[in-house]
Amino acid sequence: MANFDEIYGEHVSQALNLIRYIPDYPAPGVLFQDITPVLASGPALSAIVQAMAQFSPDAQVIAGVEARGFILGSAIAAHRSLGFVPIRKKGKLPHEVISRSYGLEYGSDEIEVHVDAFTPDQKVLLVDDVLATGGTLIAAIELVHAAGAVVTDIALLSEISILEGRAKIHAIYPEISIHTLLS
Repeated sequence: MANFDEIYGEHVSQALNLIRYIPDYPAPGVLFQDITPVLASGPALSAIVQAMAQFSPDAQVIAGVEARGFILGSAIAAHRSLGFVPIRKKGKLPHEVISRSYGLEYGSDEIEVHVDAFTPDQKVLLVDDVLATGGTLIAAIELVHAAGAVVTDIALLSEISILEGRAKIHAIYPEISIHTLLS
């Protein structure tokens, strides 16, 4: 495989520069990373998807966390000709589900996945936009494992390292590789 930075470095860097930072949204003290300018640019979105698609070459399916993980994850799945599994907020899926609650830096929430979303021992690349406290991703990993599959890697646009989400995930799941384009 060619060197990642040689192929994607400049284009990804330009794409990540489009992220807009919004203070005190959705709650005071939170610095929100708005990726809509990245999504609105065809070349930026393409660069991001191509770069993130390189993570976890052995993945058999892509799972994305609502809502921005859906956008990125489904694009990565299409790029790689793999299936996509949505991990949704509570009450959004029509079939029998497995649920997990989790804490956020500004509250709590609950996510769900269909009980039959994965095949046994299926290798999963889990996709979201930002790693903050790690609560959402830990809940998503628990859901994937409860449904019988295995998260091998996590792909993210960015990471807020001061919130130590990576350390929290690795304390529980040291075998899962975490990849970010911006930290």
